[in-house]
Amino acid sequence: MFSQSPYACRMEWGRRGAREAADRGDIIIIVDILSFSSTVVSALHYGSVIYPYPPYVNGKEYAKEINAEYILGRAEAAKAGKPTLSPVTFNEEHSNKRYVLSSLNGAFCTWIASKAQALFAGSLLNAEAVASAANQLRLTTKANITVIPCGEQWSYGREEEDTLRPAIEDYLGAGAILSYLEGEKSPEAEVCMGAFLQAKPKLNALIWDCGSGRELRERGFASDVEHCRRLNVYQTVPVLKNNHFVSYHGEL
Repeated sequence: MFSQSPYACRMEWGRRGAREAADRGDIIIIVDILSFSSTVVSALHYGSVIYPYPPYVNGKEYAKEINAEYILGRAEAAKAGKPTLSPVTFNEEHSNKRYVLSSLNGAFCTWIASKAQALFAGSLLNAEAVASAANQLRLTTKANITVIPCGEQWSYGREEEDTLRPAIEDYLGAGAILSYLEGEKSPEAEVCMGAFLQAKPKLNALIWDCGSGRELRERGFASDVEHCRRLNVYQTVPVLKNNHFVSYHGEL
């Protein structure tokens, strides 16, 4: 059986990794740089309340039930002047407002792992801060930490093919967080951290020109890529509590 025990800090990909980490009782850090976790961090920085919700389920009905606004797709929301999966659409005007946010990767992984004893949203934006929170929590709970780069999904996959597309922006984001985590790291975590440390001098250029970055830029969302590639600009640490993200202040 595949295992990264007995290491304190681990790295696993996507939905399967999220489920197994939750089943083990690990502290989980969800990493979706472009852009679920970056959006959650940015939204909470401005005081918004974010309810993650899986795709393929009626999120609009769920939003009505909890008296929240369902976040639209980027293009649709841009026309309406509303916040969306683009992190740069959040500002002070959205403080204390409730939003339901769905995505194929980060939100889905969060939903799958929602029963974890602690689940954080991590990004380049808050890499050091989220690692510090996980380090503190590990001291009190003695739980291991698993960082989950969510990856992307292949389009038009065949029936016999896996749909997960490993994404370098998520891998580098996970490596950034791992570089601040304390405790012995698995070989997978060590290699991921090493990739970040090697890439750090040209991190901005790599995120800008990676496949996911180019896709967003070609769709007209270059400002998202510019925003999400910044390292350690926020102290905000989103933690999942009662099905929504709140800012972590040392207690669950």
